[in-house]
Amino acid sequence: MQSKQVDIVIGVKNVSKSFGDNHVLNDFTLDVFKGENIVVLGKSGSGKSVLIKCIIGLMKQDKGDINVLGKSVADLSSDELDQLRSKVGFLFQSNALYDSMTVRENLEFPLRRHGKSLSQSEMDMAVQQALESVGLAHTENMMPSELSGGMKKRIAIARTLILKPEIILYDEPTTGLDPITGKGISELILEIQRKFNTSSIIISHDMHCVKIVANRIVMLIDGECYKIGTYEELSHSDDQRIREFFD
Repeated sequence: MQSKQVDIVIGVKNVSKSFGDNHVLNDFTLDVFKGENIVVLGKSGSGKSVLIKCIIGLMKQDKGDINVLGKSVADLSSDELDQLRSKVGFLFQSNALYDSMTVRENLEFPLRRHGKSLSQSEMDMAVQQALESVGLAHTENMMPSELSGGMKKRIAIARTLILKPEIILYDEPTTGLDPITGKGISELILEIQRKFNTSSIIISHDMHCVKIVANRIVMLIDGECYKIGTYEELSHSDDQRIREFFD
């Protein structure tokens, strides 16, 4: 029992979050284990993005506990929270690349922000390795405006990878991409999990992506952890509230 406890990298216990009368999360509980991809599935406005913002301390839950890599997020000082975030990569739905910076400068930014004292040659190597990991080694001097939608997403993933995070949170990683490009990004997420043994929470409406990347799926319904299972298990459920996501 103790060994399994050590493997929990994110522990969300009885978490609730409301905005006025809107109860977005209601006694939500979830454990994420080392090396697994968890997909959070729910309707628009069901609280998926609020959940991951609470996990990295961008929002504070009203009640309950969130533990990330052995630390209670609510108890951390701003410096401690910043240190924790350097181990947790966050892929924004919009990619959040800086338009005025080259690809290289975008990738160097988190290294400088988190105070990594690297020599220029070490920084060059980190940038090169991150770009190679997403199959875009030739793009370092390009501007974001020169990249396709799929390339921007890959660069955003590379920027997340450059700090070698233990956990990655993906917010709608395939939104706005055509099916072929979206499949490529889904397969990249799987490749990153296998290569770096990352633990991830993935928010997605794209059931093709969900089928490819998910070890387990969490159904977020009425603010609660309604059901957890594999794609195979949930896609064969008789529960109509679950079935509507798979039909």
